[in-house]
Amino acid sequence: MQNAFNFIQHNLLELHMPAFQWSDALEILVIAFLIYHILRWLRNTRAWTMMRGLTVVGALIVVAALFGMTTILWIVQNVMQIAVIALIIILQPELRSAIEELGQKDLLSSLFRIDTRRQTVERFSDKTVNEIVRASVQMAKACTGALIVIEQTTPLNEIERTGIAVDGLVTSQLLVNIFEKNTPLHDGAVIVRGDRVVSATCYLPLSETRMDKELGTRHRAGVGVSEVSDALTIIISEENGKISLAYRGALTRNVDADHLRARLVTLQKKEAAAAGRRSLLDRLLYTDRRGRDGE
Repeated sequence: MQNAFNFIQHNLLELHMPAFQWSDALEILVIAFLIYHILRWLRNTRAWTMMRGLTVVGALIVVAALFGMTTILWIVQNVMQIAVIALIIILQPELRSAIEELGQKDLLSSLFRIDTRRQTVERFSDKTVNEIVRASVQMAKACTGALIVIEQTTPLNEIERTGIAVDGLVTSQLLVNIFEKNTPLHDGAVIVRGDRVVSATCYLPLSETRMDKELGTRHRAGVGVSEVSDALTIIISEENGKISLAYRGALTRNVDADHLRARLVTLQKKEAAAAGRRSLLDRLLYTDRRGRDGE
């Protein structure tokens, strides 16, 4: 506690306000503009979840500094350089995408662009739930292999770009036709965002966890995307027609129509509740993403 009091006394109580000039105001606006666009870019990548974890680590480091935890500070000091290099390697695809996007943008038009359209946060409807359940049951009876990824708060834009754009309303006929054998779009996964199928034939990251030998690549891909996002993945086996669900890295096998419907309804209500609890910054970023997806 003495270290905390000394920190407050030497760093907070002796603060003084320097002379404020117009260049300082301009500098603040530039920094705020850059921070906003960096956060918006992070919000559209998987790095957003990693950034929240790094925020927790940073808070722990501050606590360690306040209370003089020398061992933790020594570890942080020796690991920091390696951690920065590792972070750059991990985020290499996202960083390359951000630099390419920066080169394609017209900065002046984006800086002064005003969008007066109202964007609303919508969860997927009850009709979408019924259509997904109906399609899953039909494909299970016919032993048609399928991968249906239902996006939640974690953006799947990178995975979406690996497939073919569909942008169609979710119906059981559309899903069944996509996964029909020997059709151009049957291989891969579909991404469902809200009430629409946005992309098909998408490639999913494979899980590296140990799984039963009887489970093939389709199940490993379904679990893999659930490990890097909060999406719910519906997996239909081509060998036995059984329906499985992957969520947060956990695989639930042999579910029936009632169980599938209950999970979708829970997901639907959870998404709506999360939209009501979002902070102002999250709502701004989420609205911006939904607006750009609708364009």
